[in-house]
Amino acid sequence: MNVFGIGLPEMAVIAAIGLLVFGPKRLPELGKTLGKTLRGFQSASQEFEKEFRQAVTPESESSGAQAVASVAAMLPVSAPTTDPSVQAITPAIPMSLVSAPGSEPASGSIPASVASDTPDS
Repeated sequence: MNVFGIGLPEMAVIAAIGLLVFGPKRLPELGKTLGKTLRGFQSASQEFEKEFRQAVTPESESSGAQAVASVAAMLPVSAPTTDPSVQAITPAIPMSLVSAPGSEPASGSIPASVASDTPDS
């Protein structure tokens, strides 16, 4: 039996010292007070743990997601345009010239039409 790192022999010594210091009449009263104090501490720690778990639960995240979904549902949905004057934006650099990230550009792969547009240094 080990409570708070104190074994049975140590508890017996503490009880004997308490009996000598406080006497047999006050010792039960002190034990009752100590028990009530420990019970109050235990219930306060359980309440704190319960509140902490409620604050950390993903319910708050799901309520935020629900709020975003409700706002998104209120936004107007744009229809595809049928106006022929609206043209798609084409990239300024041909995709054949774009290299993968981290790779070295190929030498001599710039077409003359693009190379003539670049200013000389």
